[in-house]
Amino acid sequence: MTENSLYFELPANLTVKKFIAKLGKQVDLQITTQEYSIKTFYDSFDWRLYNAGMICEFNHSQNLSQLSLVDRKSGHLMAVEEVASVPKFSQQFVDGRFKKSIATVLEMRALLPLCQLPVEVSRINILNKDQKTVLRLQIDNYELLNNRIHLIPLKGYEKAHKKIVDILQNTLAIKQSTCSVISEALKQQGRKPKDYSSKLAIQLKPEMRAELATKKIFKQLLQAIQINEAGTIEDIDTEFLHDFRVAVRRTRAGLSQIKNTLPAETVAQYADFFAWLGQITSPTRDLDVYLLSYQKYQQALPLTLRDDLTPFYAFLKQKQQQAQKELAEHLKSPKYIKQLFAWEQYLNEPSAKKVRASQTNQAIKQLADIRIWKVYQRVLKEGSAISDKSPAIALHDLRKTCKKLRYLMEFFQSLYPQSEIKESIKVLKGFQAVLGDFQDYEVQEISIKEFSQEMMCQKTPSNTLLAMGVLVQFLDTMKCNARNHFAEQFKLFTDAENMRLFKQLFSNKA
Repeated sequence: MTENSLYFELPANLTVKKFIAKLGKQVDLQITTQEYSIKTFYDSFDWRLYNAGMICEFNHSQNLSQLSLVDRKSGHLMAVEEVASVPKFSQQFVDGRFKKSIATVLEMRALLPLCQLPVEVSRINILNKDQKTVLRLQIDNYELLNNRIHLIPLKGYEKAHKKIVDILQNTLAIKQSTCSVISEALKQQGRKPKDYSSKLAIQLKPEMRAELATKKIFKQLLQAIQINEAGTIEDIDTEFLHDFRVAVRRTRAGLSQIKNTLPAETVAQYADFFAWLGQITSPTRDLDVYLLSYQKYQQALPLTLRDDLTPFYAFLKQKQQQAQKELAEHLKSPKYIKQLFAWEQYLNEPSAKKVRASQTNQAIKQLADIRIWKVYQRVLKEGSAISDKSPAIALHDLRKTCKKLRYLMEFFQSLYPQSEIKESIKVLKGFQAVLGDFQDYEVQEISIKEFSQEMMCQKTPSNTLLAMGVLVQFLDTMKCNARNHFAEQFKLFTDAENMRLFKQLFSNKA
């Protein structure tokens, strides 16, 4: 008996009423409740719960409003909570098993309704000779899907579970469910689980013409921008804007680093447009990060100062709301709508039959080798030139070069052996982490100093300004620690094995 023996699917020609009658001839049963309910499945936009092996469903009826977390593979109930409505974020749940199960998975993402199903629920107890309940059944009668049976075993009555499974399979010829309800419900909407991910998955063929491959890359990035646009405007959660900005940054990197595959005038026009997009989205994203880091800021302070930081949170929230309002106006403006539409039109235009530029006609694998190897060499040169006396700008410039290298490797990863390219990206990400930390701590330190000046003019309590001063000192210490770790991390990045891996992958055609 497998774990899936908890779920069975009635054939389309067998009604719930007929099934109960047939089952009643085999065992002693008792119908406890029959009620109409609405079942709504929830997850984050990027399927964090589903990817972690969980399914979250909210069942709302006249007598019950219950949120359940179910193990996707076994069907076992992981946690359940009675709620009148579903909280948007994990931190809004009361402390308990449900919150603990989802908090580290969801992080800052919102719980969103995926699909909704009307269902008539029948709950049945299976009784033994002593009229004791030895197993519970729930039968879900759907309007649009085949009806489902959920067996709910009781501890100490495993034989009863096994007996019912045998009756269902061998006597009544009812098969186990092979497809989850959520998958079937999404299918009705033309969707499927995990239909969005922020990770790039661009499939290219080595001999593909560089122009066509470049357009394919930009089309996927455009799709990411469009998918995250509404959530960014509505400010559903911070990750919509984050993913929107990543797609914009990747597009900018592609325009500057995938050389001579598109007309120079086209590249110049859209480089300006995507630079503008990066500019208008920066203030909101920066404030999002400060708000997401607020708890960490508090924990960095002595206990006696933590409550004094509260006015700073209110200040950040007000600025974020204003920045968000301005961003939403930009993303509804004719400039944005027209330019993005024109970019989409351009990418969908058929390529010219006669191509003059040699690199436009070049195979994409050859171009990828050349570009990645060249940018990798630039990373080595810039990194080797940095000493303990180098200014901060040298590390910031290196961080930008590393980003360009990372984006190129992600664009073209389908052209290389998967285990090797993934390992090389992992190595690069490890090195990027120390550069990113240095940049983040420096920017936050400078920004909080500027915020202090603003808040001083607003007659903010002196204890709050004192707490912010202590926070600046903490950020400065963290920045110095990151700076001190640079040499060690660069040495790891340039060790013989890693350099051999990069050379093996990218230098052949360079």
